[in-house]
Amino acid sequence: MTSTALHPITLDEFSQLPNLEESPAWELFNGQFLQKPMPTFDHSCLQKRLVTAIDNTRSPYEAFPELRCILSQNSIVPDITVSHHTRITKDNQAIQGAPNWIIEILSPDQSTTKLITKIQACLAEGSQLGWLIDSQEAVIMIFLPDQPLRLLGSDTLLPVLDEVLLELTPNQVFGWLQR
Repeated sequence: MTSTALHPITLDEFSQLPNLEESPAWELFNGQFLQKPMPTFDHSCLQKRLVTAIDNTRSPYEAFPELRCILSQNSIVPDITVSHHTRITKDNQAIQGAPNWIIEILSPDQSTTKLITKIQACLAEGSQLGWLIDSQEAVIMIFLPDQPLRLLGSDTLLPVLDEVLLELTPNQVFGWLQR
């Protein structure tokens, strides 16, 4: 992950920087701007399968890989953003506010603490659900507003948004990585 900020910058300053959407994307979080790490094969596989599974539920929510969300002071690009269709812009712009559901997939060179902090910031600004997927530990961390962190593994049914009719377990999610 690359960082070029020596002192905190504001959201306005960040939005003026060139090449924010280059791959991998740049994020502003807690005054620091960082470039996301390049995803691994497993990361991309989980991202692709989850977006497909969520979108196949035909709910009023849509799942997007790497879609920018503008929070009150941060500009983040979750691995998967799930937002109600009424929040999807028609003008090719970022989602304003926290996603309804944020999904992060832990890469080997990422900080678990930083991803947890990002999910918690989204919950503080209105997200209803957060997942942090750790394929090395075969566990999915579940974040809900005003509730303690839950670590789910094996055949436990994962929580989803109310209108998303998806029954999925950690074993199913991690099974997608079997080659």
